[in-house]
Amino acid sequence: MKQWNNVRRILCIRLDYMGDVLMSTPAIRALKQSHPGSSITLLTSASGAAAARHVPEIDEVIEYAAPWMKSSAVHSPADDMNMIARLSQGGYDAAVIFTVYSQNPLPAAMMCYLAGIPLRLAHCRENPYQMLSHWVRDPEPDEIVRHEVRRQLDLVASVGATADDERMSFSVPPQDMEAARNLLGAIGVGSERPWIVMHPGATAQSRRYPPAHWKAAAQRLAERLDCPLLFTGGRDEAGLIDDIRDGLPQAFSLAGKLSLGELAGVISLAPLLISNNTGPAHLAAAVGTPVVDLYALTNPQHTPWQVANRVLYHDVPCRNCYKSICPQGHHHCLTKVDPDRVVSAALELLHAVPQRQDTEQIQPLQLLPL
Repeated sequence: MKQWNNVRRILCIRLDYMGDVLMSTPAIRALKQSHPGSSITLLTSASGAAAARHVPEIDEVIEYAAPWMKSSAVHSPADDMNMIARLSQGGYDAAVIFTVYSQNPLPAAMMCYLAGIPLRLAHCRENPYQMLSHWVRDPEPDEIVRHEVRRQLDLVASVGATADDERMSFSVPPQDMEAARNLLGAIGVGSERPWIVMHPGATAQSRRYPPAHWKAAAQRLAERLDCPLLFTGGRDEAGLIDDIRDGLPQAFSLAGKLSLGELAGVISLAPLLISNNTGPAHLAAAVGTPVVDLYALTNPQHTPWQVANRVLYHDVPCRNCYKSICPQGHHHCLTKVDPDRVVSAALELLHAVPQRQDTEQIQPLQLLPL
């Protein structure tokens, strides 16, 4: 791919949420390492931008609520024309569009085409003709299903970009780490005994383990370990967390109290995170913290990447629905995960992981086809 040899200004596009951006960081690192001296700009959502600002391989972040993404609201077409104009002034040599296989890359490709970016790379199911200068035929899900990280690494490898380190990237600023240590000290959490971070929220309703199950798991862990439990979440999840921790003597709510960097600091110091399949689970993988992942079977590609983990789910015929709300209404892929399984998984990781640097590579869930 000689055309890519002299690339110096690269526009990466990942318009999804924080976890999706984190799962793209190994591929972004591959681009950075394969093009020494290059500058990388990420075009992403507001949620993705919050994470991207902690990724050392990314030099600039542009927020954009793309109208073809479900997270965006109605806005004036002038906003989109202004974004094309901004991209055209960026002097980019190449654009790399990262998508999951259920997304169409062509709207983003059209923007890059209109912005005059000469090299444009993406997975695509159909022949994009002039919209992409380089495209990789998308084999998913008919032929293979890959972990999301591997999917993006394979994409950039098609133009010769590889990385010597395929872990996800996230840097905790020193001031955020200090704030995390101070917060833990203030509530009496230290290294002399285990403590656990629990994250019971998730953006999608279909990916939320039931509150009653969370409460039962927390109670049983408190009884077995006599350890502090720290609950994290947004300000709007404070009520949920208070209901779960009610009656537990060493349960602390950090809902709405942490910046993203401080949250990463707390998770990086924690012996274990228990979380729904949502952003903090990927954040834990990025900073090397073992994670018990309560994994709704909405899709199989987002298990924790290269970190010690236990992925808990109940297999169901309606797996891989890709829905934010359970179309069957029963949520059996999560409701049938007994809290005792959560406790057992947590104890296994706390007692069996010899080092925090365990980087066992976890493959996508191996589920029978529908």
